[in-house]
Amino acid sequence: MPAPVTLDGRSLSIQDVVAVARHGASVSIAPRALDAVRASRRTVEAAIAGGATIYGVTTGFGKLAHVRIPPERARQLQLNLIRSHASGVGDPLSEEAVRAMMLLRANVLVRGTSGVRPALPELIVAMLNKRVHPRVPSQGSVGASGDLAPLAHLALAMIGEGEDGGAVQARGLQPIALEAKEGLAFVNGTQAQTGVAALVIHDAWVLWRTAHAAAAMSLEATRGTPEPFDPRIHEARPHRFQQRSAALLRELLADSQIRESHRDNDPRVQDAYSLRCSPQVLGAVGEGMAFAEQLVAVELNAATDNPLVFDGAVLSGGNFHGQPVALALDVLGIALATLAGLAERRIERIVNPDLSSGLPAFLAGDPGMESGFMTPQIAAAALVADCRILATPASVQSVPTEGNQEDVVPMGMSAAWKAERILANATRIVAIELLAAAQGLEYLKPLRPGRGVAESYAAVRGAAPPLHGDRPLTADIERVAAGIRAGKFDPEAT
Repeated sequence: MPAPVTLDGRSLSIQDVVAVARHGASVSIAPRALDAVRASRRTVEAAIAGGATIYGVTTGFGKLAHVRIPPERARQLQLNLIRSHASGVGDPLSEEAVRAMMLLRANVLVRGTSGVRPALPELIVAMLNKRVHPRVPSQGSVGASGDLAPLAHLALAMIGEGEDGGAVQARGLQPIALEAKEGLAFVNGTQAQTGVAALVIHDAWVLWRTAHAAAAMSLEATRGTPEPFDPRIHEARPHRFQQRSAALLRELLADSQIRESHRDNDPRVQDAYSLRCSPQVLGAVGEGMAFAEQLVAVELNAATDNPLVFDGAVLSGGNFHGQPVALALDVLGIALATLAGLAERRIERIVNPDLSSGLPAFLAGDPGMESGFMTPQIAAAALVADCRILATPASVQSVPTEGNQEDVVPMGMSAAWKAERILANATRIVAIELLAAAQGLEYLKPLRPGRGVAESYAAVRGAAPPLHGDRPLTADIERVAAGIRAGKFDPEAT
């Protein structure tokens, strides 16, 4: 089991999210964080007792903020908010996405800026530890005022209502009765889109490193040259991830017999861009991923509800707006679509007899009678087209809501859905490249590839045997794709 995760509202990491959401790490709350939660609750209660006008506490919501709500109706107001906003549609979020959302919401609530009682984050943590996961529809959020619908579906289960209303009690937990501000504090936030983003970013880095293993194997299979990865070239254009990409490729290709076999008799002056420019393209992909990671890492520990509580003051603002996360997810999707397109072009160079430097057509043992890897390349092309369509940014697709009160919205959950699908497509494309490149190496034996490539080849062969005559390759592709997601082909995995 992974190490336990302690929430304090300020130090949660993407690795923590993965540990809890995917691997079931136990969760607790730091005692000092609960002290801050209690202090913020006292501020809210004092403001209510003093007759202050507080958005969503003594008023209605959105365009109805001008409607005054008397104190005796405060509880019903919060209950109505959760019931009305639990209106999501579509397929449910995955269990790990729901767990990530729950973890992030608990972490935000313990910052001490939400004005809730400790019972709210404590119940979420108890649900995580007892593996109580409400069904949360994946569609219906525009990302401002946060992920209202997804968070409302979680809150609905916590108050003992909805289709999962009995799940809390069934696991020995007590549903909660919401007090003033607590319903609003729960649904205002970006935790659904941010939870998905954290998981996608983690997996994207695994895929990024694995794409280098596939690129190096493709270079060997097509008898390409590693000269363009010379460190002097990349020192002359010192982008951080370009340099890291070139270094990783050099490590994978070190001590290659295949390279030595054609060093002095290859008529090609330069390889095609898909081989020669791998560090420049994958390096740029890495820069985009790092940008997305930076924004999401900040959002994990950000106070994103409204109003917020600060040292005796209750202030209304707009931290619930998901534009940073939506933009991060769009950049991530564009970066992954670029990675996918690059990998598909290398697949084409391996299977195309006009480009593959002597490999049989489509890597078939008996070309014409057999089709070999002809259709996997077609599948990769279809997936690339899908990626490119999905890479159209969601974060610029604002459609005003709530009577034009929310007139600029980020569509963060749409961006999250697209990024997940692009990642899945790109993973399958790299899986196809690994299989095709490994098949190409079969025709170059007994020459050995570079040390790192040899390890990648062995890992591929652990998942799928060489192609001897035509066979359906779907299962092979899916096994290798699952292995990529599990880190089995990550050249930097420890």
